[in-house]
Amino acid sequence: MKLLLGLLAGLLFGLGLSLGGMTQPAVVLGFLDIFGQWDPRLAFVMAGAVLTTAIGYRLVLRRARPLLADAFQLPTSRRFDMRLVGGAALFGIGWGIAGYCPGPALASLGATDPSLLALVASMVVGWRLASRLPAARR
Repeated sequence: MKLLLGLLAGLLFGLGLSLGGMTQPAVVLGFLDIFGQWDPRLAFVMAGAVLTTAIGYRLVLRRARPLLADAFQLPTSRRFDMRLVGGAALFGIGWGIAGYCPGPALASLGATDPSLLALVASMVVGWRLASRLPAARR
């Protein structure tokens, strides 16, 4: 059941990204081009995501436990350090270069564009390398 709900959630997320135009790098790059042909669609998608998340978290966290797990797994660290800043900067740079963040890149894999396949392969390599880095001190 957990796997099926995860699959359905992923499909819904991918459909939302597709309908919002987020699987088109030109839309993302147009949003980042604030001094040229600025495209505000990404701002509306982000605002919708923030609103949905804010409401969803308030509703879900009222429960004693999740539907399909023994306990909630929420982040406990509130550290703002160079690992966080560096990771965010690398994410943003990659997003700006490719026009994709991980969700839309994975949702677009059906297009079988060689540059997209190279991007996803690079993301996987990056995830594997990052998982081998020493854990942050608490």
